[in-house]
Amino acid sequence: MNIDIPEGRDAIEYVWGEMVPGIGIAASKFSMAVYAHTTLGLREFEAARLRIAQINGCVFCLDWRTERDGQKVEEGFADAVTEWRTTDAFDERTRLAAEYAERYALDHHGLDEEFWTRMTAHYSQLEIVELSMSIGSWLAFGRLNHVLGLDTVCRLPSGSSPSARRADAL
Repeated sequence: MNIDIPEGRDAIEYVWGEMVPGIGIAASKFSMAVYAHTTLGLREFEAARLRIAQINGCVFCLDWRTERDGQKVEEGFADAVTEWRTTDAFDERTRLAAEYAERYALDHHGLDEEFWTRMTAHYSQLEIVELSMSIGSWLAFGRLNHVLGLDTVCRLPSGSSPSARRADAL
């Protein structure tokens, strides 16, 4: 971890809530709003979110799976996201979500007319803005947590940390 956390304190709560409360609490609310108010389907939402997690290398984000109404994406979905160009597991909207996330993160200047023609054929303008804001949130906050080393101590709802789950699997 690259930030000193007082003994016995939750790293995320301390950094996001106490160190810079005027920024961290607002950022946390934005991050939560992406999940609470999305109108995007679960598969396209997760394809974009997981592609950003893969690019960022955020341990927590890679382990997390969004749940809606008791539903999560299938086992192996993250592997399909890695192979978004060739997988037969995705419809065009899901494939475009993964592509957009990757290009947004790695080559936003390369989002050309051909891409936007495909995007607007499958997504409304409202959905494009929502997906853009969601991707921006995941890109910024996943990188922030990874750079500061917080992603290895985040707690999943199960109570386990991703790094502990990985160690248990070895």
